Amino acid sequence: MKFLLKIAKAIDGLNEWVGRGVAWVTLGLVLVIFVDVVMRYAFRTSFVFTQELEWHLFAFIFLIGAGYTLLHDGHVRVDIIYQRLGIRGRAWINLVGVIFFLFPGCIMIIVTSVKFVYTSWAIMEGSPDPGGIPFRFIIKGTIPAGFCLLLLQGTSLGIHSLLQLLGLEESEEGQS
Repeated sequence: MKFLLKIAKAIDGLNEWVGRGVAWVTLGLVLVIFVDVVMRYAFRTSFVFTQELEWHLFAFIFLIGAGYTLLHDGHVRVDIIYQRLGIRGRAWINLVGVIFFLFPGCIMIIVTSVKFVYTSWAIMEGSPDPGGIPFRFIIKGTIPAGFCLLLLQGTSLGIHSLLQLLGLEESEEGQS
């Protein structure tokens, strides 16, 4: 069981590190939006590149940051029942949710996006708009990468939940 805990802690550490990097990208997104707004209202001009960069960064933040969000229990859920449960009740809901919903959903998206991403990389897909970002294939590559990080974090959540159910882990450490 110590081996499982080491795996969970390594996954938690990876997503913590990734999440801190994504926070800097968020700062970059704020700056890009600020520049776009100033250009639009002060100079009455706008660039397709800037607008596309906004949604590329936005997509990157949400895709790559999903595992970090799960690590810190930041995903939306219906808390009517969950919040009233003790550690064991929450562990059961988390374990069942990970096994029957998170794993299949992540695997489905990873598997179905691989060909989509491969094709985009093979043709070095860029924006169809004049002046757009020529590297659209890069953002498409974050789809399976982000869901792999989410799948890994789900694995960690499942391990923590299992250990809580077995009485080998008392707190929700690594999940908040």
